[in-house]
Amino acid sequence: MATFNLTIVSAEQKIFEGEVKQIQVTGVEGELGILPGHTPLLTAIKPGIVKFTLKDGNEEVIYVSGGFLEVQPNIVTVLADIAIRGSELDADRIHEAKRKAEENIVSRGSDADHDLLVAKLSKELAKLRAYELTEKLLKTRR
Repeated sequence: MATFNLTIVSAEQKIFEGEVKQIQVTGVEGELGILPGHTPLLTAIKPGIVKFTLKDGNEEVIYVSGGFLEVQPNIVTVLADIAIRGSELDADRIHEAKRKAEENIVSRGSDADHDLLVAKLSKELAKLRAYELTEKLLKTRR
């Protein structure tokens, strides 16, 4: 199967660079699946999971806090403020942050910060999904 070069960069470092068969990411308009030969594209992406398949068939998952996806012939770039490999996420910290976000939403009711609190909860849920998917992928490799 054909491949393309994928680069995932956070504000701090390059998280991944290599040849992949496909990538899945959540754009602001919905889910995107990118295969070799995809039409050029530039779009914003939502906080969530970037899942991609390596040349050897293994899959990897990276959490991104949002950002941009650029598709060019044979090159796909993900630019994110925050990008964390699923294997580097800490489940305990995610659960604690999720719990706090839920408590803040309930305790503050309908104040002006409600949208920010919901966005924070959404990011924690995306991290949790990335962690759980990574754990599932690691178990299937064993």
